Amino acid sequence: MPADGWWGWAGPLFVTVLGGALRFLRLGEPHAVVFDETHYIKGAYALLTFGVERMTLDTDKDPVANRMIMADDLGIWRRCPVVEDCAEYVAHPPLGKWMIAVGEWLFGMTPFGWRFAGAVAGTLSILILARVARRMTRSTLLGCLAGLLLALDGLHFVLSRTALLDVFLMFWVLAAFACVVADRDRVRQRSPALEEVWPGAGVRPWRLAAGACLGAACAVKWSGVFFLLAFAALTLMWDAGARRALGLRPRPAASLPGLAGAFALVPATVYVLSWSGWFLRAEGWGRNWERATQAGPGFFVVDSLRSWLGYHLQVLGFHTGLATPHTYMSEPWQWPLLQRPVAFHYVSPPDACGAKDCSQAVLGVGTPALWYLALPALVVLVARYAAVRDWRAGAVPLAYAAGWLPWFSYALSDNRTMYLFYLLPAVPFMVLALVIAAGLALGPGGTASPRRATGAAVVGAGTLLILVNFWWLYPVLSGETITYAEWWARMLMRSWV
Repeated sequence: MPADGWWGWAGPLFVTVLGGALRFLRLGEPHAVVFDETHYIKGAYALLTFGVERMTLDTDKDPVANRMIMADDLGIWRRCPVVEDCAEYVAHPPLGKWMIAVGEWLFGMTPFGWRFAGAVAGTLSILILARVARRMTRSTLLGCLAGLLLALDGLHFVLSRTALLDVFLMFWVLAAFACVVADRDRVRQRSPALEEVWPGAGVRPWRLAAGACLGAACAVKWSGVFFLLAFAALTLMWDAGARRALGLRPRPAASLPGLAGAFALVPATVYVLSWSGWFLRAEGWGRNWERATQAGPGFFVVDSLRSWLGYHLQVLGFHTGLATPHTYMSEPWQWPLLQRPVAFHYVSPPDACGAKDCSQAVLGVGTPALWYLALPALVVLVARYAAVRDWRAGAVPLAYAAGWLPWFSYALSDNRTMYLFYLLPAVPFMVLALVIAAGLALGPGGTASPRRATGAAVVGAGTLLILVNFWWLYPVLSGETITYAEWWARMLMRSWV
């Protein structure tokens, strides 16, 4: 690792503060429920209030629900007449909504409150990426560049300012990747005296932490399982590579017990714990609490698990059969080219911009300069891995593929309704691909050379292009009120309209 002392933290923290300032500035704007926020903000508040997700009750019968409705000034709540009708069927695990609930608990049922946790997760992900890029490239400069580029991505910016689940999925996936990379370094620093029993000897805390983060990712959205499988495969391959570096034969069987503990037992435990509210309360969907409690503790446990698994089968059926057309739906092969973004919010406020026609928009789209430069960078890494087996050049495209390729199956077999922002967990790996490619362009540090000067000019020009592109799009990413002509000028493709 670079011996740059305090700069190794000061640089990443600086770009994190910059990215955080962008995300928290005017976080409560637009003062409205945008796109699918309506599902998750109500689920989060119900978790905070009842411990499970449920609809609100008629105000004459439920004083808690009455307080919830009185706190709302945006007309977001719906009511049901009887308690039995108020269990809420939901299509995603609860952890992401628990995270949203933290902001609602701190700041109330307001746009700032329900977006607070997403802004925190988005900001912290900038720091995590900066540090993991520093670890992978052994360069604090490149680590800071990675954090800056993530801060300037439009899709990451918009999802960090919206109460949807994808920003939390991205956060836990990136945290897990940082942990497996740290585990790789730690394994290679161990004493050769352990080589006869290694890699099964001792506790590997970073690998266990990765498993916990992956369990949290799955407890936000089930698509976290794709990354769980990918990162388990990475760890297995890296262990085999470390043994070969010591002159030992790879022993996959010796790695399996520790691998199963870190990538099966730990994630499963975290996932089940995220459902604690459902297990402990009677009001959850399909809970069968009364029947289970009447037959004794043994039956209670068995019936609770049966009901829980039955609920999961219902959710699985819902997702595989979700084929309702939507204006902003798109196919996975369109995502890298940003062909169909999602309009999270659009209104035409009268007399608010000094012109006849005004626009206030939040467009869920990536920064095109970043996304289009990332595509050749990913190709370069694949070619480099094929040529020299650079472990970084294999890990980053694999992680990107885990966030993108599985959606092709849904598109081809189920014609599932999907959106561009499903690719958000892969965005940090697009940035890592760019940064590693930038490092290859710069060449070894410490000496001045024509190659390094040329590489610095190319990397600087690319970074400036991304910065200008983000600045140009900022008004339609952040919900600023501008003239209709200014909004139209920022629709860089007609498919964005």
